[in-house]
Amino acid sequence: MVLGRERLTQFLRPHGEVGSGESSRLLPQVSRLVELPHSSDDDDDISLLGDIDDPAVKQEPEQWCPAFHKPSPFSHCVRHLAFLWNLLFLLLGLLTLAIGVWGLLAKGQLWGERLTPLGSDPMLLFVLAGLGASTVSLAGCLGALRCSVCLLRFFVGAVLAFVGLEVLGGLLLLVARQQLRDALQDALLLCLLRYQEEPDLHFLVDEVQRSLRCCGLSSYRDWESNPYFNCSAPGVQACSVPASCCLDPRQNGSITNDQCAFGVLHLGDMAAAGVVHLGGCVAQLGAWLRGQAGGIATAAAVLVLLEATGLLLVLKVLADVVPSGARV
Repeated sequence: MVLGRERLTQFLRPHGEVGSGESSRLLPQVSRLVELPHSSDDDDDISLLGDIDDPAVKQEPEQWCPAFHKPSPFSHCVRHLAFLWNLLFLLLGLLTLAIGVWGLLAKGQLWGERLTPLGSDPMLLFVLAGLGASTVSLAGCLGALRCSVCLLRFFVGAVLAFVGLEVLGGLLLLVARQQLRDALQDALLLCLLRYQEEPDLHFLVDEVQRSLRCCGLSSYRDWESNPYFNCSAPGVQACSVPASCCLDPRQNGSITNDQCAFGVLHLGDMAAAGVVHLGGCVAQLGAWLRGQAGGIATAAAVLVLLEATGLLLVLKVLADVVPSGARV
């Protein structure tokens, strides 16, 4: 009877109730439980707000000028001035290049319509000068705009090369005067021989003879070496000289008389002196250059000063881009 009552009591005990012995065995297991970390939306918001306070997030990198340190307002001003300075010379270089190309196209040199060599065309000087100036100025513009170390160093090297060539040319003028005079005489002789073949040389020779009041190289009889003015030539210009040699090419009129010097090579010096200038252009050109020495020196000094100004501006930009520890 007693045994049946105990079994009935165990059967009626609640299912979740545990004895003291069992609870003592579960306590160590509960104490070893680790609470899992959890995250909330508030924590995420706080972390995002904390990232905004980070100096690395606040600092915006330079998009156009990736300098290693923050440039000063003066550096910004110098960089913009260097860009505008090179932009001006870029436009001038492109204008010079356009003039040269237009001159070659107008005469058909680029399309092979002329048989004369391209190297003797004066317009080629405009093309080369414009191409060189525009290339170097473009490198300076892009280098100052983007702070490109490669372009800035290319600009500095090109300007230094130009200055070196100019200084070398000035030294040659002082040292080799006689050789340069002979070279100038050979160039004038080439112009005399190609007077009818090259429109540019035709214009240049006429302007020199008209402005300096001279004719030929050493005398007016140098035109006998021209195949069109030689006395044995079959044309109507035989034994003649250009109209720019005449004392009065317009002959009191408004239009130049192209026949004012026809047959002058048949005359003697006394008779020819009343029609054309007897003296050559080499001596007159030398005297004119000596008289313009001051102006030529001033122009050369201004050119070097302009190049030095652009060089100093670019060097300042380059110094701001490249840190002192990374310079070679």
